[in-house]
Amino acid sequence: MSEDVKLYAIIRLRGRVGVPPDIRYTLSLLRLHRKFHCVLYPSTLPGIWGMLHKVKDWVTWGEINRETLIELLRRRGRIPGNKPLTEEYLREKLGISSFEELADKLLRGEIMLHKLKDKRTHTWIIKPVFRLHPPRGGFRGSIKKPYGAGGELGYRGEAINELIKRML
Repeated sequence: MSEDVKLYAIIRLRGRVGVPPDIRYTLSLLRLHRKFHCVLYPSTLPGIWGMLHKVKDWVTWGEINRETLIELLRRRGRIPGNKPLTEEYLREKLGISSFEELADKLLRGEIMLHKLKDKRTHTWIIKPVFRLHPPRGGFRGSIKKPYGAGGELGYRGEAINELIKRML
């Protein structure tokens, strides 16, 4: 893929009560079933922009950088059985030597977490959903307003990295 590919980190901030059915369906397509779940999708994925626009009142997203991605994989990455992701497991299953190498491949678009399934057993090699804590220090604004209007929802660009670090 080309160099203009960005990796979006998408975090669900609002809960499951009172969500309209079409929004609930789109959130389930994004694998965002609960509050404070995070997923990673490339910006070139067909339809991703329309899905994000539809659920903008329930999620926040932005471009994740390399350092934050490495920390997210190291601290919140999970494998089947809800076990932590380790470098030994990466070497065994994917032939990747470190979290840094996995992060680089994800950022270049060579590997997509939502497509990493074992062909024989149909189980995830690495789970595509990261479960995060509520942010330390709380939210800076309301979770009912857009980011540009002093809230937390919608597109926030590079500021997603600071939020993720507070949620690890």
